[in-house]
Amino acid sequence: MAPNKPDLVSRDYTIHLGKRTHKTTFKSKTPKAIKEITKFAQNAMKTSDVRIDPKVNKEVWKQGVRNPPKRIRVRLSRKRNEDEDADEKLYTLVQLVEVSSFKGLQTETVDSA
Repeated sequence: MAPNKPDLVSRDYTIHLGKRTHKTTFKSKTPKAIKEITKFAQNAMKTSDVRIDPKVNKEVWKQGVRNPPKRIRVRLSRKRNEDEDADEKLYTLVQLVEVSSFKGLQTETVDSA
């Protein structure tokens, strides 16, 4: 197996934001949800550089500061950093995956081709 292959990967995850923002002050709920998405991506993909797509941000903020969605389906893609003088060689891009229902969804590896 080539050493380059496993570092570039995309996976679909369901993040349960309800349990991550439980017992949080109303005005801090949605900002905390964004921070928790970043933390989840860092933990799942093992990169400290996480970039959140504006569609994910809009989806989380859609119901206001007090009421983030209970769950969100995201695609985490580990990509190569094009910037020459970057500290990290890889970064994680968080993109929204539209689903009608969260019932029975598992973590899936997505072909990047």
